[in-house]
Amino acid sequence: MKTKELPKWFDGQLYPSGDTVTNPFSGAVCELNAAELSMYDFIMGTQFLIERRGGVFNPATSKLQQQLAKGLSWFRSSNAEAYMILLD
Repeated sequence: MKTKELPKWFDGQLYPSGDTVTNPFSGAVCELNAAELSMYDFIMGTQFLIERRGGVFNPATSKLQQQLAKGLSWFRSSNAEAYMILLD
């Protein structure tokens, strides 16, 4: 399966390789390629920043929320199975 490239708007770091990620709630494990792992960390970091800056109801986090939505959409289309296990 061909790895989906990261979108142009992605301004995070592209890791040189993938890794195994564990859902902290269910314990389920997924193997992610480099692009998916990079986006996964971007998503998790963006969620953290939204929470730290007042949550989803704070208008100051609207740009972060837009980035999060784009990241989730990319991840869902890149690896739907891992999305369901790790992020849904």
